[in-house]
Amino acid sequence: MAKIDFGGVIEDVVTREEFSLAQAREVLAGETVAVLGYGVQGPGQSLNMRDNGIKVIVGQRAGSKSYDKAIADGWVSGETLFELEEAASRATIIIYLLSDAGQKDFWLQLLPHLTPGKALGFSHGFSITYKEQTGVIPPEGIDVFLVAPKGSGLSVRRNFLDGCGINSSYAVYQDYTGKAQDRVLAIAMAVGSGYLFPTTFEKEVYSDLTGERGVLMGALAGIMEAQYHELRKHGHSPSEAFNETVEELTQSLIRLVAENGMDWMFANTSTTAQRGALDWKGKFRQAVEPVFTELYQAVASGEEARIVLDKNSRPDYREKLEEELAQIADSEMWQAGKKVRQLRPENMSSKK
Repeated sequence: MAKIDFGGVIEDVVTREEFSLAQAREVLAGETVAVLGYGVQGPGQSLNMRDNGIKVIVGQRAGSKSYDKAIADGWVSGETLFELEEAASRATIIIYLLSDAGQKDFWLQLLPHLTPGKALGFSHGFSITYKEQTGVIPPEGIDVFLVAPKGSGLSVRRNFLDGCGINSSYAVYQDYTGKAQDRVLAIAMAVGSGYLFPTTFEKEVYSDLTGERGVLMGALAGIMEAQYHELRKHGHSPSEAFNETVEELTQSLIRLVAENGMDWMFANTSTTAQRGALDWKGKFRQAVEPVFTELYQAVASGEEARIVLDKNSRPDYREKLEEELAQIADSEMWQAGKKVRQLRPENMSSKK
């Protein structure tokens, strides 16, 4: 491990220098990795491992859209693509990537295939951390670990194809064989991780659920809507309101923040922007801190898990979800966004 100083806090991280792809291939030689679930994370992780020379099979319910996608991605029915239980029975390492509600529902069917010496991997700490609600309690005779890429499945694949990785956290929950540490690091590098930082199942799910509901999606979407509606209320056009709220952030500023940090951004904008941002940053922080406190408490108490499992298990869940998503997609703000994206130079030039 490499010791890195993160602003005065020393952390142990694993880079490709400490654990190379060649080492990962050596550890996984003779192993068969089954990725169960071809939804959000499944495609990126399985394809990356396959491209990295790992023996991978996919488990997905036949007749589903995800099964058809797996076929389109080159997985072969009966050879590298199987029903969930069949894939689990053939594997020595099972990467459990069904949805959180799906993991709960399938658990009793998976259990007979968790025979001694196998490994069970997760990309989310949800099912283990909230085991009282999910019933996901692994048998003693297997390794249990977690590799959680810090990005969407699409980003996992795109970054891999671009020749760069995506940061991942990892954790060992149960080490039966004495090889769990090597197995988890090997899987992490094989799926295309850039560098790895240690965590626990509990810390992973607490940070992940807080992040998704907070800055990464929920808070970001809410703040964008609030600013857009305020500008529209005062007569700004949809195009102007969207450009000032979303387009400038996503097409310019956030890229610079990613490259150099927000401290650099503050130091390299106009004095007018600097003064205003410095004056208002604290007000926004004070406004949202109570919301984040409430959010973290809801995650840590298991209330957010209860809501997820309850709503996602309802027979009309998919229909209700589509209605909620349609409200966002059909809003003036995101309809304006479609038009603005079409007017980007790269999209206009492709129409000539």
